[in-house]
Amino acid sequence: MKKVYVFLADGFEDVEALIPIDVLRRGGVDVTTVSISDFPLVNSAHGVNIEADIMFEQGDFTDADLIFLPGGMPGASNLFAHKGVCKAVVDQFAAGKKVAAICASPAVVLAPLGILDGKKATCYPGFELALEDATYTGDLVTVDGNVTTGEGPAAAFPFAYELLAQLVNKQTSDQIAEGMRFKHLMQ
Repeated sequence: MKKVYVFLADGFEDVEALIPIDVLRRGGVDVTTVSISDFPLVNSAHGVNIEADIMFEQGDFTDADLIFLPGGMPGASNLFAHKGVCKAVVDQFAAGKKVAAICASPAVVLAPLGILDGKKATCYPGFELALEDATYTGDLVTVDGNVTTGEGPAAAFPFAYELLAQLVNKQTSDQIAEGMRFKHLMQ
């Protein structure tokens, strides 16, 4: 079973975190939510409290198939301010393993860490100026090697299905999308 860690910081964008968590779990992926604050309860950008599975200090993260960073502000800034998160993401990328970020996080976290250098990427419109060493696509979802980026809240479903296809397979991703009526929505 594939292993994913989702780092949650106060101010994370609700749907950008919860939709991928839900879709990946439906697809049989072992997803662990990680609070990077001092408490297991993490407050979203819209005042929804989510209790994380573990605290950052409890995680090892070396067994991750994917590390995922939701966006939102100030969530993305809080992720970047956490030295442990930055180290885990850089180590994951350096090991050739998958890293994903959506909305503000590609620009606020991945770009300053050098992870997007020479890559195609997307992010929330207005943040693309921070992608100075990347090629901004403006697409809902962009995959370049082991890095997957998403544009914003509306991209949460296609972003999640792309991650599931990468981690499990396209058939499972398509079945989950159909069961959730996403494919019907797109007709």
